[in-house]
Amino acid sequence: MVGRLGFECKWIKWIKACMESASILVLVNGSPTEEFKLKRGLRQDNPLTPFLFLLVAEGLTELMREARRVSLFKGVEVSSLRV
Repeated sequence: MVGRLGFECKWIKWIKACMESASILVLVNGSPTEEFKLKRGLRQDNPLTPFLFLLVAEGLTELMREARRVSLFKGVEVSSLRV
């Protein structure tokens, strides 16, 4: 998605490196397990999480606008009630 938004390869590699370098450990009955690497996804305390959410939301918005422009999407009626 960030590639489609015009980010250069260097930025994309940096973002991927931040995501792929994460490792965690789990407390089991109060004792920590060995660390293991995350395969995908972000931890809740990762400072990139809100930033990446906004980038993906912006990308999705643009995809929906384009789909509407070329008549692939007409919208959704939530309710026929008028107030």
